[in-house]
Amino acid sequence: MPAARRSAIAPVPAGAATGYDPPEVTRMADLFDTAPAASRADTAPRPLADRLRPTTLADVIGQDRILARDGPLGAMLASGALSSLVLWGPPGTGKTTIARLLAEATDLHFVQISAIFTGVQDLRRVFEAAKHRRANGQGTLLFVDEIHRFNKAQQDGFLPHMEDGTILLVGATTENPSFELNAALLSRAQVIVLDRLSLADLERLAQRAEQALGRPLPLQAPAREALLEMADGDGRALLNLVEQIAAWKLDAPIDVATLSARLMRRAAQYDKAGDAHYNLISALHKSVRGSDPDAALYWLARMLEGGEDPRYLARRITRMAIEDIGLADPQAQAHCLHAWEVYERLGSPEGELALAQAVVYLALAPKSNATYTAFGAARRLAKQTGSKPPPAHILNAPTKLMAEQGYGEGYEYDHDAEDGFSGQDYFPEGVKRPVLYAPPERGFERELRKRLDWFARLRARRQSG
Repeated sequence: MPAARRSAIAPVPAGAATGYDPPEVTRMADLFDTAPAASRADTAPRPLADRLRPTTLADVIGQDRILARDGPLGAMLASGALSSLVLWGPPGTGKTTIARLLAEATDLHFVQISAIFTGVQDLRRVFEAAKHRRANGQGTLLFVDEIHRFNKAQQDGFLPHMEDGTILLVGATTENPSFELNAALLSRAQVIVLDRLSLADLERLAQRAEQALGRPLPLQAPAREALLEMADGDGRALLNLVEQIAAWKLDAPIDVATLSARLMRRAAQYDKAGDAHYNLISALHKSVRGSDPDAALYWLARMLEGGEDPRYLARRITRMAIEDIGLADPQAQAHCLHAWEVYERLGSPEGELALAQAVVYLALAPKSNATYTAFGAARRLAKQTGSKPPPAHILNAPTKLMAEQGYGEGYEYDHDAEDGFSGQDYFPEGVKRPVLYAPPERGFERELRKRLDWFARLRARRQSG
């Protein structure tokens, strides 16, 4: 590999043109170590994922949308104007590989660091080495893995070096950059979203692995499909599974049951405090709102399988009853609260069934956000009207002074009025009576709509005399 493209994680001779003298690493000799180090490096086994790492951007599987000539990265390379980037996507989708290949395609020196193991002093040495390269006419592509793990001050430290061209930053993250990265950093970098690998992409990767191994995988067709599902969209996970299968001594292709007994499915990606958490609760909420009990149960199960706290789910399910069903089915809230109580008494896993029942009930209940909308409008009106007092006729007058001020004067006691309804105005003086609550013709609110219209007619009649 040319010196200009040598990774910074490889040994660099002290005093080299990079200006970066790495600390010496002392290695204790092995008692049985007789082979030269260079020959050991040549013959050491390499993981399949490393052996199959693409050597050109055209070899990258599953990211055609961004690498095509009219895609965001393809267009940048075609114009010769590569900007700083944040690669956002699930694990095993090629973020590191794409960063390396971008450095090669633009003849930039590739430096890779991880936010997990890199401190402030390490960053200073990286920036200093990049400045020396720039002075010698060589640019630096700094790839920062897990960039979201840097704190605000560390992220701010990249800004001056990005602005003066010392580095071209390519960060990689599995978390939503909008939540995890500073606005200043995001304003100087383009976010590129990488796609989770589809089953067709994983099949292409499996075929490439078979070519490298020189033999097909000993799997029956259903077992091969199960293998691709086990990878869960993660290319690196698939290659690790393929490598395990290739090491088995088998006389004939195996079936799904044997494969499942020998291999564990890749754990589903789920971070209870991260992007997956918000994506899945959004999917659950919208499935309930869309009256789809099957989809709602699926997303509930996905969150529980990912380790989500059932109490969090109980709270959010109750919120759905208030926000999306409301008075269209007054029993919905009570049903959710009872399910929550059942979970508190039974715990997991038995109590989770009560939450599932609540989800199904909500999905099939009539939907209305009339109260939710009305309360929002009432809050806005309250802010607009400031400190206007209630009208005097509905104020109590416990003292003589207050009575002299007209408090309570003209108040009509509704129970004494015909139909138990006086029709008086209860808004502050000068505030035109608004229509906030508008129930739809669905569920129990159909009955409430009739009552509302009846009171409106009576009010108009009473106020007109």
